[in-house]
Amino acid sequence: MAQVGHRVDYLAGFCCPVGGLVAGKPRVLCHENEIYLSNGTEFVYVYDQEGKVLKAVFRCPDQVWHVELLPQPRQLYILCAHSGIYCVSLEQQSRLMEQTDGDGQESNGPSGVFPVEADACIFPDASLSMFTLLSTFVITLAQDEGKWWMRLHELPRPEQDGPPYRQVSQVEFCPGSPPGDGGDAPPSCFLPVLCCAAAPGTQGLWCSGGFVLEEPLFSLLFGIDAAMLESPMILCGFPDGQLCSVPLKALSSSPAADGCRDVSTPAPPVKILHHLEEPIVFIGALRTERRAADDDDDDGDDGDEPPAGEPGCDCVVAVGHYGKMVAVKADQREEATVPELREYYLRGPILCAACGSGSRMYYSTHSDISAVDLDWAGDSSDPEDAESGAGVLPPVLSPASLSICSVVALSLSSRASEGESELLALSAKGRLVSCDLCSPEEPDVELTPAEIGRRIKELLSGIGDTSERVSFLKKAVDQRNRALASLNQVMNVSAALLSSHEGHKPIACTVTANWSCLLLQDTVTISCLLENCSEYSLEEGWTLCVQLLASPCALEEESVDSATTFTFPIDQLLPGNKRELTLPLGPAADTKLDLPLTISCALYYSLRDILGSGSDSSEDLDDFLPDDSPLLSPDREGICLPLSQCTIDMLQCLRFGSSPPGPDAPPAPSDPVETFLKVSREQTEPEEGKTPAEENLPPSAASIRVSSELLKNALKTSETDVPLCCATLRWLLAENPGAEALSSTEVASVCGTAPDGGHVQLLVREVAMNDLSPAGPIQAVEILMESPSLAHMCRTHHAVIRRIQALVLEQAAQGSAPPDLRMQYLRQIQANHEMLLKEAQTLRDQPPLGEEGAEGSATAEKLLNIYRQLRNPSLVLL
Repeated sequence: MAQVGHRVDYLAGFCCPVGGLVAGKPRVLCHENEIYLSNGTEFVYVYDQEGKVLKAVFRCPDQVWHVELLPQPRQLYILCAHSGIYCVSLEQQSRLMEQTDGDGQESNGPSGVFPVEADACIFPDASLSMFTLLSTFVITLAQDEGKWWMRLHELPRPEQDGPPYRQVSQVEFCPGSPPGDGGDAPPSCFLPVLCCAAAPGTQGLWCSGGFVLEEPLFSLLFGIDAAMLESPMILCGFPDGQLCSVPLKALSSSPAADGCRDVSTPAPPVKILHHLEEPIVFIGALRTERRAADDDDDDGDDGDEPPAGEPGCDCVVAVGHYGKMVAVKADQREEATVPELREYYLRGPILCAACGSGSRMYYSTHSDISAVDLDWAGDSSDPEDAESGAGVLPPVLSPASLSICSVVALSLSSRASEGESELLALSAKGRLVSCDLCSPEEPDVELTPAEIGRRIKELLSGIGDTSERVSFLKKAVDQRNRALASLNQVMNVSAALLSSHEGHKPIACTVTANWSCLLLQDTVTISCLLENCSEYSLEEGWTLCVQLLASPCALEEESVDSATTFTFPIDQLLPGNKRELTLPLGPAADTKLDLPLTISCALYYSLRDILGSGSDSSEDLDDFLPDDSPLLSPDREGICLPLSQCTIDMLQCLRFGSSPPGPDAPPAPSDPVETFLKVSREQTEPEEGKTPAEENLPPSAASIRVSSELLKNALKTSETDVPLCCATLRWLLAENPGAEALSSTEVASVCGTAPDGGHVQLLVREVAMNDLSPAGPIQAVEILMESPSLAHMCRTHHAVIRRIQALVLEQAAQGSAPPDLRMQYLRQIQANHEMLLKEAQTLRDQPPLGEEGAEGSATAEKLLNIYRQLRNPSLVLL
């Protein structure tokens, strides 16, 4: 089928609930220039298509399920959910609106919302599901206890004084229900479908949504008896898929005064025409064979009265919600006329459908409105199809798109003044649009070669623009998909780390200090081992940040904390994998190594990569995560997840040679440039006032004494044969990878090399403290630290104290009690220390060293002696 030519115009917008309108309840009717619309809410709208204004709004007591229009007199019949059918007089409302607008000013909108009162309910029945109007009758369908009841009511005559509406008869339907449903099951969300089919000879018949069928098809569908009686047939499409018919004259032949049928009278015959096995959403008729008399006719309103004597439709269609369609047509063969039934399968779900007097049917899905043409006469070129008589209905349907999506209600109307057919559509967003359709018989306008060339250029240009736009949108969608995938992975990793505050983390970073040879020079390096034990992969975009924070040096004035951060991009780290990263420290890295170092490791992910480079302001990131989010980095531009924090001190950075050189070992050859610089310095030093006393200063030393009992309990040496002094030395150097050789030998002293080449000696020995306790000597372990460099000795002293503090706190938590002590002796030691501190402060307040010659050197020697006594107290840690 060729593409349907159309022009879409926006008419008006109506309110709709949250989530949009749902198919089945909304309805659009067109009569002359007025459109009557219900959108599935409690409102019914009257819209003037010629003036393009909303004329009236009726507010009903409940949700509107169905609306029908009776042209003469102008009345609206409205079915409300769980209440019944209401009748609204449009003429009375027109007079009321004229009185409201009697000031002479024109109004561009409705003067108000007219409530539908309770006394307007003509059929108060909560079980009603559908109705239709047929001449002077109202036909209703109600569901009660799993059964459907069709009731026929007679409309009142103008001169009638009795009850306004009288029930004539009723008939029962027993449609099947889905497996597992009982009589008390909730009603289906699909409403039944009602319409009327009449024979060509029917006189004075008006039907809302009805159609006239040709004689052969009418007789084949409903039987020869219905054709001879010229009885209109009521077609019913049920939610279970049954398509049934009931003759109107059988319903109205034996009315009862009290509304009940005599039991002796046979029930009206109910005929099951077909079973679609899915909810029926539309029943209609088409004229697939064109006649000369119909050349000037086109698609007409499916709700208008068919003129008397007009040739009827030759095809009946029924459409199911999930796309199954049935078409029935009379096939006039040489021997007899037989019905031909074909089943088609359209792309569903089908929300609504409409057809007029032509051969096209229009149906709507969530994505588009499509048109199918069932005109197949004379189009078959296959001789086998011609012999078998398969040319009556097309074997397959080719839907043509109208490019209008999410339409929940359709209606076809004919604008005689304009000579064209029109499709009215109500979208799920409440928008009413009109689509002008070209007639199938309308000839194509011939174009000149120049016009054809110009149109081809326009089409190619449009194709290029569309292709460029599609490519741009595809890139944008792909970028968003990648961003969402990355964000999902980031959130998974963040949740895994934040949920493990205590204990082992699924992603960990272990830091150790090692000696390595870089650029033919031995230097200290920091090794960071990143291990992914989680179930998530660290993809591109993650960065490992390692921050080195050096503590302020007590030997330098006005020293402050200095931090250096190293970043390592992580391309990919799969679950269960490890990655080792190395940081050089000391002279090889052109940085001054100030121990101890606090090393903090964290994972960082920049949100700029997710939001794109166009997000220059921080407002997008503020909206992305709250201000108090634990994930935000200090700069508020990414997600920062802490992994670990540790301290690297002098004991971890000492290097121990496997075979240290003896005193008689020949010196290593020196560099000539270094030799020249050293000789130059020696020649200039006496001129600068350097005294021999400064060259021959004794090595700096400090000592700490710890109770043997405390160390035995903490190190559990009673379970091994290792001496306490050896076990203490191994414990102090346990975090130094180069001290592993000490575990195989029993040594109590060791000499190591600092990162800058200086020497540090550790000596561990057992001593007895005789003056502290009246109970006798206290056995203790003395840890002695010596180094020619005061800075090295201080850093080693700090490292030893840090370990002993942790050990004492751990043992104190176990509640061990100290022995009895001589308090007078402790007070004397404290007094001596206070005197030494005062003397040191007095010496520091004197003029700067070096300005008074030999006296300055003596002052320096006195200060060093005082500090040496302070670093070797006569106390023990218990």
